[in-house]
Amino acid sequence: MQEVPGKLSIEEFTTLRTKAIGALDLSYSPYSKFRVGCALLSESGDLFVGANVENASYGAAICAERSTIVTAVLQGHRKFKAIGVSSDMVDEFISPCGICRQSIREFGKEIEVYMFKKDGSCVMKTLEELLPMSFGPEQLN
Repeated sequence: MQEVPGKLSIEEFTTLRTKAIGALDLSYSPYSKFRVGCALLSESGDLFVGANVENASYGAAICAERSTIVTAVLQGHRKFKAIGVSSDMVDEFISPCGICRQSIREFGKEIEVYMFKKDGSCVMKTLEELLPMSFGPEQLN
């Protein structure tokens, strides 16, 4: 049996990995040619996918993580267990950019971030490990 990093069951992990890697096919990246796929697992067990969507005005692009979070939020979800990101453009793990880290942070510091290589191998960090001493909603209460 495969050992799963973090708190996900083997089924949750396998589905997250499959969906994050499969979401690469949704990427619209004609300028950078850097495809990123994402899968987001809600606390209720619902799974959402997204990908990066570029624009000729580069600043108007949206990362895979944020497109996925927006999809989930618009469907009424606010509590998440894990997010998985993948790319098939490099032979290393990719991690969410700073803006994406802050977007994930909006929904919790303990969300597990699974980073997949194109071969399916994985490293996991909590958002708090990726964004220590972060600013979040509780600072505004």
